[in-house]
Amino acid sequence: MRRTFLITGTSSGLGISIAIQAALAGYKVYATMRSLDKRAALDRAAADAGVSLQVIALDVEDVNSIDSCVQTIIDADGGIDVLVNNAGVGFVRSTEQASDVEMQWVVDVNLMGVMRCTKAVLPHMRAAGRGHVVAISSVGGLVGQPFNEVYCATKFAVEGYIESLASYVGPAFGLHFSVIEPGGIISEFANNALKQMASTGGVLEDAYKPIIEKYMAGAQTRGQSAFQTSDAVAEVVMGCIQADQPPVRVRTSAWAEDLCELKTAGDSDGRLLQKKVLDMFLDGLG
Repeated sequence: MRRTFLITGTSSGLGISIAIQAALAGYKVYATMRSLDKRAALDRAAADAGVSLQVIALDVEDVNSIDSCVQTIIDADGGIDVLVNNAGVGFVRSTEQASDVEMQWVVDVNLMGVMRCTKAVLPHMRAAGRGHVVAISSVGGLVGQPFNEVYCATKFAVEGYIESLASYVGPAFGLHFSVIEPGGIISEFANNALKQMASTGGVLEDAYKPIIEKYMAGAQTRGQSAFQTSDAVAEVVMGCIQADQPPVRVRTSAWAEDLCELKTAGDSDGRLLQKKVLDMFLDGLG
């Protein structure tokens, strides 16, 4: 029986690349997005690659939508082998500039969406004694960056969430948990963050203006080495999923490794820390 692969956020960019590569690797892929009106790019990519995808609506902000999607897969296939939490939003504003509604929105999609989807699949994976939950994080989940503090806060939280699950749910029930930490990705993700910024007033005339102008000007030079294609990042994701001993965390480029080196040099893939936490808190488990 083909292994089942559920991924969120497949209307563009990285989500499309992961879905296609998973299908090419032999998985039965359930590619989801909030609105099926945005499936055209995914359908074109699938046709070009000669693969078949199961495309289903799933809104990571809606528990009922998530539960309905998961139940559809369970009814059809009996289980879910891989969950990739890919849906997310970028956000470029200082704390003072961000509204409460905007901050809640970023948290709801980037953090709560991951937690909701993971909660929905865990009982089925645990009962089967197998499964792999992957969250697309960012170097912003390890290193705070200018004007990205709201976004980075959600990614730091995702890292803590996945790392915590890996410390006990993984060894107790035979599951795997991983975070993927890209730098920049050449996709609609960054463009959408800038569009959101433009739609709420663009660069504001305040004390932060000269700082954000300097930050955005530097993006031109950073982009030469920081940005990867969606396909390149997807290859790292698939390598993580197909590894005999999947890492708890993995960066996707030399640039990302360099940026995070001071935090990761002693335990690059997170497995040493996973073992240490297990030994200190649950000695003998797993």
